[in-house]
Amino acid sequence: MSNIEVVGGERLKGELKIQGSKNASLPLLAATILNKGTTVLKNCPKILDVFHMIKILEELGCTCEWEENTLYVDSSYIDTTTVSWDFVSKMRSSILFMGALLGRSHEVTIAYPGGCLIGERKIDFHLDAMKKMNVNVVLNDNEIKCQTCCIIGTDIILPKSSVGATQNIILAAVLSKGTTRIFNAAKEPEVIELCNFLMKAGARIHGMDTPMIEVEGVSRLHDVEYTLSPDRIVAGTYMTAVAAAYGNVILLDTPYRQLKSLIDVLRKTGCNIEAADDYLKISNDQRPRPIEQIRTQPYPDFPTDMQSQMMSVLSLAHGDSTIIEEIFESRFQNATELNKMGARIDINEMEKKAVIHGVEKLNGAEVKALDLRSGAALVVAGLAAEGKTVIRSAEVIRRGYENIGRDLSTLGAKIKNF
Repeated sequence: MSNIEVVGGERLKGELKIQGSKNASLPLLAATILNKGTTVLKNCPKILDVFHMIKILEELGCTCEWEENTLYVDSSYIDTTTVSWDFVSKMRSSILFMGALLGRSHEVTIAYPGGCLIGERKIDFHLDAMKKMNVNVVLNDNEIKCQTCCIIGTDIILPKSSVGATQNIILAAVLSKGTTRIFNAAKEPEVIELCNFLMKAGARIHGMDTPMIEVEGVSRLHDVEYTLSPDRIVAGTYMTAVAAAYGNVILLDTPYRQLKSLIDVLRKTGCNIEAADDYLKISNDQRPRPIEQIRTQPYPDFPTDMQSQMMSVLSLAHGDSTIIEEIFESRFQNATELNKMGARIDINEMEKKAVIHGVEKLNGAEVKALDLRSGAALVVAGLAAEGKTVIRSAEVIRRGYENIGRDLSTLGAKIKNF
């Protein structure tokens, strides 16, 4: 699949089960390196980023096997501590192998990570933390070399809350000597899930849902079987599809408690939302109301990964809305593509602000998916637009969605991959 065609105008209806979490699965896959044995991950999503992580695991010497959506990882032996450019360049989360390999083997050589072009996303916090944990870090033009005689627990104060840096520190600290305390730690659900997984494998971690996480080093981990939570961003994307294209949908296995900030915003646009432990029901039959201001912030505030999809919804609102992007400086690039469909969006790069002047309708057009979430947002816009929308370079959407066309077809959308 390299392109997606959407014919808009169909109301969405029916039930859909939400896939396993992308942002939780990736750090857990890196964490399997810490166990010299077998890890079983249930409800693991079959998405490109997971496939890339599996390729890295296999390159290191691990064996990975699928049984439907259950993944078996045997990391009893690894042959190398070098993570090559081929796969690291494709995804940001590959940097998590730094902490995992340092924890297990006390050395790692890894290329600078790639991924979606939504901002600089520097790794200074990661490297500074490793240095404080007794790691020698050498930076070359294309790779990072880290080595230590042992990881030593210490206090680490993150200058800014960072999900990736928090996870990397945890991975390095699990098998360390002593105790590591992370101050200003990220509190995202994916950090908590990594901690839950590691504790089930024998790690000692405290305060995982607070700004101070404490990791007490242990000598080894043991085999573990773990079920991944549903993907909150996939669920949120399909909720915005209903908000933009109208309909009445039940999303099964939706982690609604993790979606409070999005639910609050969608209710303000006019959506009716009912949530329980095993489902979320959303309906909408009217043009969205505008939102005075949405500001992306670390969890539990509004997630940057839902900003592009909400921009598609607010493009059709009855009035003006404002989005301020506080996380990634390049995440407004999708506005240009939406404007091709008849949206009226003004971007102020200096103020990190998008002003969305709602229009009565969007028109089908040929657009390009510039990154994972903006690609999904263009699908949302296409569902609501009049006529046919063709989304080029749509392969990037598979980095986080198993099959967005299949899922939305289940709800009655006219969408196909080609």
